[in-house]
Amino acid sequence: DAIPSADQIRITTSLKSQRGSVWTKNKSIFEYWEVEVTFRVTGRGRIGADGLAVWFTEEQGLEGPVFGAADKWNGVGIFFDSFDNDGKKNNPGVIVVGNNGKLLYDHQNDGSTQALAFCQRDFRNKPYPVRVKITYYLKTLTVLINNGFTPDKEDYEFCAKVEDMVLPSQGYFGISAATGGLADDHDVLSFLTFQLTEPGKEVSDAEIPQQDKEKYQEEFEHFQQELDKKKEEFQKEHPDVQGQPGKNADDLFETVSDRELRQIFEGQNRIHLEIKQLNRQLDMIVDEQRRYVSAVTDEIAKRAAAFPGQQGQVSQQEIETVVKTQEEVIRQVNEIRNSMADTLRLISGAQHPGSAAGAYETTQHFNDIKEHLHVVKRDIEHLVQRNMPSSEKSKCPDLPPFPSCVSTVHFFIFVAVQTVLFIGYIMYRSQQEAAAKKFF
Repeated sequence: DAIPSADQIRITTSLKSQRGSVWTKNKSIFEYWEVEVTFRVTGRGRIGADGLAVWFTEEQGLEGPVFGAADKWNGVGIFFDSFDNDGKKNNPGVIVVGNNGKLLYDHQNDGSTQALAFCQRDFRNKPYPVRVKITYYLKTLTVLINNGFTPDKEDYEFCAKVEDMVLPSQGYFGISAATGGLADDHDVLSFLTFQLTEPGKEVSDAEIPQQDKEKYQEEFEHFQQELDKKKEEFQKEHPDVQGQPGKNADDLFETVSDRELRQIFEGQNRIHLEIKQLNRQLDMIVDEQRRYVSAVTDEIAKRAAAFPGQQGQVSQQEIETVVKTQEEVIRQVNEIRNSMADTLRLISGAQHPGSAAGAYETTQHFNDIKEHLHVVKRDIEHLVQRNMPSSEKSKCPDLPPFPSCVSTVHFFIFVAVQTVLFIGYIMYRSQQEAAAKKFF
């Protein structure tokens, strides 16, 4: 079901029960390699299916049930699974699964029983294409991913790593996708392959046979002739398009909706950078907390050595204090992570402002994101203040003693005078009230 075009290949369309794949015609002749894949997974639904897979196998893959390719492969598959089959709420995710040609893929459990590595990443409906860099070098497979939040092509994040992995020395590269009851468009924009060599070793010049060169050159010329024919046919069918380069001049200017969409993407980019900064600050706080715990542990050990008779009592009290502090820190860190997860979810759920309702909903999303960022910032400041050593906390200066200006005798005289005046006032009020009652 794959559909090629000039700038991309649509592996599967957003229709139910589709399967498609693209494979290299010849085996790779290098032992260590790196591939960079750029793709888009888009769909109208909140949940998509089934997903996309990048392959390196000993033989070319055929159509099958594993993301559009055949099962029992000999090699490795990196699966971008967008549907949660096992109900663990850990999709979309990236799964690395190896096979020796004899195993059946456990699709119902999302390959959790066979996964060599896993990371949870949302790659659906991103503003920019998602980029994946897969490296196999010295029996180590590494997967890096660019989530598509920014236009920076080198903004990769670590996803998964598998060590001591033995793959076939030669094999075919491929990419496949499939849909089920739900459907997404799976588009591949680029698939670049690089050979990796150890430092100091020269790349062996593996020349293509002359017969293959001639065949490829003949295929290229044939394709070029077909393209020229189609261009001529199009010009004959559409003579009004010729000589009017200014017809598409409006494409040089952005519309109001394009401007709003660009502003939304720029705002999401800034939010993404802020969240990365908060993550770095959170890592610093956790590191400080670890050093603090290490210092407390050393102090407990020193006290135990200095007072062996009270070792059990002092250690128990100190340990309880440290445990309570750690529980509080863990709770605060979990709250911060939950806030960050909610923020990322809100970023992922931002819709295109195609209508007034969409613009309003997008504004609401950004307001919610802003509130969550304030909550995260407040939690981090609160956590820093709680973890600050007691010696560093600011203390109010002690007030100097005020001199006593009233002696004891004067105080008692003042109290007696106040009592007499109060009793006189009460008697005067009583007489006035009695006279008023007689009058009425």
